[in-house]
Amino acid sequence: MTVNVGREARKRAPRSSQAAWTPGPDRVGPLEVLAEQDKTRVPELVPVRYGRMLASPFTFYRGAAGIMAADLAASPDSGLRVQLCGDAHLSNFGVFQAPDRRLVFDINDFDETLPGPFEWDVKRLAASIAIGARDRGFSVSEGETAVLASVSAYRTAMAQFVELGELDVWYARLDVEGAASQWQQEAKKAERRRLEKNLEKARNKDSLRALKKLTETVDGHIRIADRPPLLVPIDRLAEREGRDPAEIRGLIEGLLGTYRESLDDQAGVLAERYQYVDAAHKVVGVGSVGTRAWIALLFGRDEQDPLFLQMKEAGPSVLEPFAGSSQFKNHGHRVVAGQRLMQAASDVLLGWLRVRGIDGKQRDFYVRQLWDGKGSAEIETMTAPTMATYAGLCGWSLARAHARTGDRQAIASYLGHGDKFDRAIAEFSEAYADQNEADYGVVKDAERAGDLKVESGV
Repeated sequence: MTVNVGREARKRAPRSSQAAWTPGPDRVGPLEVLAEQDKTRVPELVPVRYGRMLASPFTFYRGAAGIMAADLAASPDSGLRVQLCGDAHLSNFGVFQAPDRRLVFDINDFDETLPGPFEWDVKRLAASIAIGARDRGFSVSEGETAVLASVSAYRTAMAQFVELGELDVWYARLDVEGAASQWQQEAKKAERRRLEKNLEKARNKDSLRALKKLTETVDGHIRIADRPPLLVPIDRLAEREGRDPAEIRGLIEGLLGTYRESLDDQAGVLAERYQYVDAAHKVVGVGSVGTRAWIALLFGRDEQDPLFLQMKEAGPSVLEPFAGSSQFKNHGHRVVAGQRLMQAASDVLLGWLRVRGIDGKQRDFYVRQLWDGKGSAEIETMTAPTMATYAGLCGWSLARAHARTGDRQAIASYLGHGDKFDRAIAEFSEAYADQNEADYGVVKDAERAGDLKVESGV
């Protein structure tokens, strides 16, 4: 019985043991971990990455998934495996439009997805809440309240999913309109206005808006704007490498054909209706800065029917040295498969491909719509009660994702009905927030000493 599996897991890793965090004597330092990642990144963008990470301890944490992966591997292991997000921090949850065009709330980043112990995602999320609460200047008790809201929501939701049939679990999702309506009954007027503004912004964040924001007219033709170093058109990069732009255009059109082969039949028909126009390298995120991320502009019916696709480099998950190698030969495929497993409703144009770049090296990419009603919460403006509510939504969403791919009854049995696990994770999150601040300080000191090139404000 899976109930017994959960109870056996308590023997391997008692719930109280999940509270522990003490760095071991052989812990690899943050500078060494980040430097190893820098080896595969675009060299001129590495200073931009550090500039974004060093804005605050919270932004540092966003880019430190590789550092935490090793730390999680050294912590107690329940042995209860699920498909992990791998980077389940507060800012990697948000809203987006489902294929039925309704806004849903869910995890929205899967670059590090891989099977592993369920508690790794729970700890990554909980620590991000504790760090985010400190970033906002909340009291210790306010931060703890937000962390407990998240872990309690996870535990309660997992118990509820045990009672549902497989299809009901698979189709469960958090529709934004319903959740927003419930939250607005308790929110203050200013918070309600901010939420409504953010939701409207998400609804309008589509390829038409991207067309206005990211393009310009050159010789009567719409092209992606040249705004280095964050946005650099493919023709400019081709000239820099001494390549014929027409050759590069043909290469990209061929790659888009390869990408279409990774789509299911109906999505493939849809993608075939769009014609390639232009492409560019676009810097994204915090932790992703320096990886290769391209955008492609395509037109459907006419120039007022655009589609922007994002092609984002996918390397090995930071979890692989500790949780085992991916079963997928293409890491873009790994990301797409993990996203489809964990998300309640995924982009119909999700796909993957392998590219031999201008530099002659092969790299894996996953492909998705650039802007598809996507929106993230503004952590920097949250009040303490809002963060606690938001943390609860994140906890519920993470439990739903784990319930789809793991033994939900065993996990629920391990968690139990009381708050023992919740409080252990809250204790861990505070200790790890201290560790994150220490790591941030190490990297900040390297910047001050001139040992680290940093480009801020980009």
